[in-house]
Amino acid sequence: MKYSVGANVAARLALAGMCVFFFSWIFGCAVGPNFVRPEPPSVSRYTHETQPTSTVLADGQAQQFIQGGEIASDWWRLFNSVKLDSIMRAAFANNQTLQAAQASLRQSQENLRAGYGVFFPQVDASFDAVRQKSSLARFGEGSTSKIFNLFTLSATVSYALDVFGGERRALESLQAQVDFQHSTVLGTYLTLSGNIVNAVIAQAAYREQIKATEQMIELLREQSSITETQAQTGIIPYSNVLSLRSQLAATEATLPPLQQKLSQTEHLLAVLEGLTPAEFIQPQFTLAELTLPSNLPVTVPSELVRRRPDILATEAELHSASADIGVATAALYPSFTLNGTYGQTNTSLTNFFKNTNSFWSVGPDVTAPLFHGGTLWFKRRAAIEGYNQALANYRQTVLSAFAQVADILRALEHDAEAVRAQSQALIAAEEALALIQANYEAGTINYLQVLIADGQYYQAKIGYLQAQALRLQDTVALFVAIGGGWWNIEERVPGT
Repeated sequence: MKYSVGANVAARLALAGMCVFFFSWIFGCAVGPNFVRPEPPSVSRYTHETQPTSTVLADGQAQQFIQGGEIASDWWRLFNSVKLDSIMRAAFANNQTLQAAQASLRQSQENLRAGYGVFFPQVDASFDAVRQKSSLARFGEGSTSKIFNLFTLSATVSYALDVFGGERRALESLQAQVDFQHSTVLGTYLTLSGNIVNAVIAQAAYREQIKATEQMIELLREQSSITETQAQTGIIPYSNVLSLRSQLAATEATLPPLQQKLSQTEHLLAVLEGLTPAEFIQPQFTLAELTLPSNLPVTVPSELVRRRPDILATEAELHSASADIGVATAALYPSFTLNGTYGQTNTSLTNFFKNTNSFWSVGPDVTAPLFHGGTLWFKRRAAIEGYNQALANYRQTVLSAFAQVADILRALEHDAEAVRAQSQALIAAEEALALIQANYEAGTINYLQVLIADGQYYQAKIGYLQAQALRLQDTVALFVAIGGGWWNIEERVPGT
C-alpha cells in the first residue's frame, strides 16, 4: 500500500503522455514546405547533335550504345580479367575511404534512431542525499537553527507536444542525412571501382610504352654508333651524327616520366587496396588481357537523375534543407510540454516511504517566443536561402552529369577513330619495315635505312598503345558516368 499513490500517478502520467503523443502525431500540423523531388530535365538525349548509336570499326570492333540498356552492378567483369576481379574484391574489403563512408552511413542511421526518441515521454529518476543547516530566522520565526539530513527520491515525466511539427521536420532532416550518406557510400564504391580499372589500364599501357621506348632507344643508339663510324670515314657529314644524338637524347628524356607515371600508378593501386606500396604485390597486366566491351548501355536522361550517386546525394541535401525550413518555422510558434513529478522526501531513511512525506505535481508548460531581436525570423530566412543554395547545387550537379555523359559519348566515337588511324599507321610502318629489311637483305639499301624504319615503327606502336588505353579508359568513364548499375544488385555494394 505504500506505493499505491506513486504508482497511480505514474500510470496516469504515462497514459496521458501516450494519448497526447498519438493526438499530436495524427492531428498536429507540420509547418514548412513538404519536400517534392525535382523533375528531371525534359530532354531525350545527351548531345545537341544526334546521339551516336555506335562507333566506327577499329581493331575489328565497333562499340554499340544501347539506349536504356541494363547495367551490371559488377560491370568491370565485362573486361574479362580474373586478376582484375581479384583486385576489386580485395579493394572492397580493405579500402579505407570506403570504410569511412560506411561508418558515416552507420553514424547517420544511429542519429536517426536517436531522433525518434523525442516522440516518446521522457522519464527520469533522481535521488538526493544532503546534510544541511537551516535557520528559522529566514522565515521570521526566531534565530534557532537546526542541522538535519534530507533524502529525496523523485521521478519526472515530461512530454513535448509536437504541435507545429518542428520535431517531425528535424527527424525528416535526419532521414535525409541518412539518404545523403547512403548515396555517398554508393558514390565512393563507384569511384573506387572506376579508379581501380583505370589504374590497371594505365599500368598496362605504361609498361608496354616503356618497353617500346627502350627498344627504340636501343635502335637509336645503334644507329648513332653506325653514323659516327660513317662520319669518321667521311661517308656522311658530321651534322648527321649531331642530329641522331639529339633525337636519342630526346627519346631517352621521355623514359623517366613514363617510369614515374608507372610508379605512381602502382602506388595508387596499393592505396586503393588498403595497403602500403611496400606491402602490395603489383599485378602484371597487358592491354591484350583486357577485353573491350562491345555493348555499352546508356541510361536514359530521365533515369540518370534517379541513379547517379552524386545527384542523389545533392537531392538528399536539398531534402534536408527543405526540412530545416520547417524546423526554423516551428521555432516561431509556441512550444507545449506536459510535465509530471512524483517523489518522496524525509529526514530519515527509516520512514522514507511514508505517504505523508510524498509530493507530486502535474501540468502543462507553454513557452511562446515574444521578442528575440529578430533572431528566429532571420534564422528562418537563412534556412530558406540554404534551400535555394541546395537547389542550385542540385541543378548544377545534374547539368554537370549530363555534360559528362555527352563528353564521354563523343570521346568514345573519337577514340575509335583514333585507334583506327593509329592502327593503320602501325600496319603501314610494319609493312614499310618489312620491305626495307627485305631490300637490306638483298643489298640494295644500307642498314641506316633499316634503323630509321625501326624507329618509325616503334613510334607508331607507342601512339597505338596510347590510343588503345584511352579507348579502354573512356569506356570505364562511361560506366561510372551512368551510375555503375548499383541499383540492379544493391546488396553487393558494401555497407548499404
